[in-house]
Amino acid sequence: MKKQNQYVKGLMNQENEQFRKLHEIVKNALQEEELITQTIITEQSQDKGTYGERLADKVAEFGGSWTFIIIFSVVLLGWVCINTLFLAQHAFDPYPFIFLNLILSCLAAIQAPVIMMSQNRQEVKDRKRAENDYVINLKSEIEIRHLHQKLDLSLEEQYKHLCEIQQLQIELLEKIEKRLERLGKKP
Repeated sequence: MKKQNQYVKGLMNQENEQFRKLHEIVKNALQEEELITQTIITEQSQDKGTYGERLADKVAEFGGSWTFIIIFSVVLLGWVCINTLFLAQHAFDPYPFIFLNLILSCLAAIQAPVIMMSQNRQEVKDRKRAENDYVINLKSEIEIRHLHQKLDLSLEEQYKHLCEIQQLQIELLEKIEKRLERLGKKP
């Protein structure tokens, strides 16, 4: 009887040790995931770009804002008003505003490539972000598979232990039955 109790306690200790190892594995996997994420965040924060790239980003950011549209509209309206109303006799750019058209064409010719540079830079950032997401997702998938395998192994071991315990209980019941039969036969 003591031998069987010791065996059951030993099995329970083994299971506790397995659970401790599983918890350790899960904890390490989570820390590794954080390390990968931290590395990726560090890489992204270090990507400053050249002065020209940063300038292109700022120009594109300003050129695509309501602030730019409002300022540009006010400047255009001011240009037209000054040249038609206030300087009607001596306008430096009379109607049809040829000089204004030249300035707008030059602005568009300069602004378009700058915006394209910024878009190309953003595309590179997006591609890198997608690659990083892929790496993290792949790592997560691998870790989940490992955890599934470890849980399956743990469940298999538990099932074996339960079967062994059940076998011990059956043997105990048989011994008890035999003793009861012996006691029942004795008058």
